[in-house]
Amino acid sequence: MKTILNVIWLILSGFWLFLAYLAAGALLCITIIGIPFGIAAFRIGVYALWPFGYTTIERRDAGAPSCLGNVLWLVLAGWWLAIGHIVTGLLLCVTIIGIPFGIANFKLIPVSLFPLGREIVPTDQPFAAR
Repeated sequence: MKTILNVIWLILSGFWLFLAYLAAGALLCITIIGIPFGIAAFRIGVYALWPFGYTTIERRDAGAPSCLGNVLWLVLAGWWLAIGHIVTGLLLCVTIIGIPFGIANFKLIPVSLFPLGREIVPTDQPFAAR
């Protein structure tokens, strides 16, 4: 079932989200200061490409730099990404068929707000990476 949902997601919105995060990551990696944010954008992009069957967990060893980076990310880009995922999720939830895809968009909100210090893991092993 995850594979079917991922293929439909890929066709409807996943590919475009992936390209957007990939472009943002490439732009962020141009500067030395933006490299951690670019890597985070690449991680979110891969997660947005194939979201069913994966979840995010908090890394306990992330430390203060990721906290500071998350505050910067939240102010500069996180709000806009989260609003985009909320609007898209609500629009997808209008139809019964779109509800799982709307939920997948809602699942992307926390990682789009605070991407640093998070790790993407399969849903059948959410505590294995700790």
